[in-house]
Amino acid sequence: MSVQQMSFFHEATSTVTYLVWDKASRQAAVIDPVLDYEPKGAKVSREQVSEVLRAVEAHGLKLIYVLETHAHADHLSAAARLRQATGAQVVIGAHITAVQDYFGKVFGAGDVSADGAAFDRLVREGDTLKLGDTEIAVLHTPGHTPSCVTYLIDGAAYVGDTLFMPDYGTARADFPGGDAATLYRSIQKILALPPETKIYVGHDYLTEDRKIHAWETTVAAQRAENIHLRGGVTEADFVARREARDATLPPPNLILPSLQVNIRPAAGRAGRPRLSEAAGDRDLRVLDLRASACDGAGSRPQVANGDWRRGRNGVLDSHALSQGPLSLAGRGRRRHGPAHGRRGRNPARHPV
Repeated sequence: MSVQQMSFFHEATSTVTYLVWDKASRQAAVIDPVLDYEPKGAKVSREQVSEVLRAVEAHGLKLIYVLETHAHADHLSAAARLRQATGAQVVIGAHITAVQDYFGKVFGAGDVSADGAAFDRLVREGDTLKLGDTEIAVLHTPGHTPSCVTYLIDGAAYVGDTLFMPDYGTARADFPGGDAATLYRSIQKILALPPETKIYVGHDYLTEDRKIHAWETTVAAQRAENIHLRGGVTEADFVARREARDATLPPPNLILPSLQVNIRPAAGRAGRPRLSEAAGDRDLRVLDLRASACDGAGSRPQVANGDWRRGRNGVLDSHALSQGPLSLAGRGRRRHGPAHGRRGRNPARHPV
């Protein structure tokens, strides 16, 4: 192995952040970092990302890249904080432009340019990045979102939300730009990798039968055991089951602030996002995302259905955001270490 790795589990959002480095050069990459956010008070803090930075310093590493697997809808990214602290480049799939275009209009965010310029590097299928003597290869794996990518590093695949542990299944595909058939094809691309390839997932949710968190599996295990894929399920069957499951799911608790921060990691912005009442002077607006649609001009959010309707006219006020299924009380504990052996209570805050 030419690389070493540390993992950091963020219990409040069930997210796994990875710190990977080339052993010879000490150059490092962080995959899917988390910014702590307490929604009832709209308070941002940096405990998780500070823990990652301490590990970078303790191991004598130079952080070169922050690798985003996609624009997350369930946690705020700490990419801007890491870029500010280390000068690392923020990397994301090139199809982030489609996500920026859609949600920039939904949120009426005039400062969101749908050209990917808020990121340092946009990557596509087949692109490679150098991490010292180690090569990072990119697979475009859309379906959950248009911008999803998988990073291949030294015999391991960092898949983000595309796959979860085999006993939990696969990503939802009902977000704007998501598609269950596209997700199936992306998964087949991952499962075509050598069977011994390690798979590191972006989240872990406990099941009734498993009470210990884990985030490392293999291609062979996913082929044989994934509850949404085993038995050679056809694309048609997968799509039918995935779409039926998605129709029952609530929105992720932090979808509203997360997407607004994560589509525009301008320096300092994701480090301390603001929630202000002054027009033109706020980073976070509160809207009903999934039940919204843009008008003919592509700008005014309107309620399209009643799935996630809250507040009035598709707009959520601060009180509504802090109540009920859209809230996330407390930040929870953060843990790091090996990919197995972590006991914990499943927050079940982003069911798939």
